[in-house]
Amino acid sequence: MLTAHAQIASADVFVHDDINLTPRPEKFNICHGGTCEYLADVSLEPEQWDRIKDSFINNRTAKQERNNIRDAIAKMETMVGKLTDTYNDKAENVSDKELNHYMDCIDESTNTTLYMTMMKQEGLIHWHTIEDRENRGFFFNGWPHTTAVIKDINTGSEYAVDSWFLNNGEQPFVIPLHEWNEGWRPEK
Repeated sequence: MLTAHAQIASADVFVHDDINLTPRPEKFNICHGGTCEYLADVSLEPEQWDRIKDSFINNRTAKQERNNIRDAIAKMETMVGKLTDTYNDKAENVSDKELNHYMDCIDESTNTTLYMTMMKQEGLIHWHTIEDRENRGFFFNGWPHTTAVIKDINTGSEYAVDSWFLNNGEQPFVIPLHEWNEGWRPEK
């Protein structure tokens, strides 16, 4: 199994065979277009990465780190959205006619996992490991849905990191994975 310290979680490689498994701020890629139809190469400037690092200044507990991850993912989505023309991605599966701003839960969970893998590799995430993405549903018991996952290294508790329910650049939900697996959705 691939480790989160060195590469993206192993279950995520099925999405695209040429996805960069060792993302770095100066060279990584993201999925968009639905089920990782398109892969965009991205490069952040040092000042942009510094803004991500700033999200982790107060990183003294696992709970703080989960909040910091929310902030950093929102910043990453905003920056990357401007660089890849995905800035207009809407909550859930709302899209424009050309689908060029569209990201489904496969895209969102893959990108979030890649972002967190990069943050872990760069030494920003200390209190959690990056886990394989989680799937729920499968048509016969609900619409399928996928999320990124982190695990608290002290308690073993797993958390869904789900940005699919939100517009691009909004802080993702971080909730206990067992609640997410029971069909959790944000209140409208």
